[in-house]
Amino acid sequence: MKEVRCERCDNIIGMGCACPPDGSVPKAHPEERRVRQEWRRFPGNAILIKQNGKAHVPGACDHMTEDEVQPPKWGWILDPAPGDWDRISESSPAIATGGNARLRATSRCMTCMGTLGG
Repeated sequence: MKEVRCERCDNIIGMGCACPPDGSVPKAHPEERRVRQEWRRFPGNAILIKQNGKAHVPGACDHMTEDEVQPPKWGWILDPAPGDWDRISESSPAIATGGNARLRATSRCMTCMGTLGG
């Protein structure tokens, strides 16, 4: 069986994807809130870029760990300019400056957006 990843959260459908079928952002239930992983190599304002073009923020989602964030599958921007996260889109991609510097983010992780408030 082939693993299919959700376009919104990048989790495997049926194995971690909790996105509602109506396209809205999933809401965490109080009992599902976990202690966030402490990230040491990446500052909290860094933008992490996965090879699929999805941008993440360290510690804002729990479907990846710091140990996974390694080139060539990942690139990053350690000190993004203010507003860079909000501008990420097809027409305004975030371009990695570290790790795999060939990667570009054209969309943002929906879980990270929910955690960050937008």
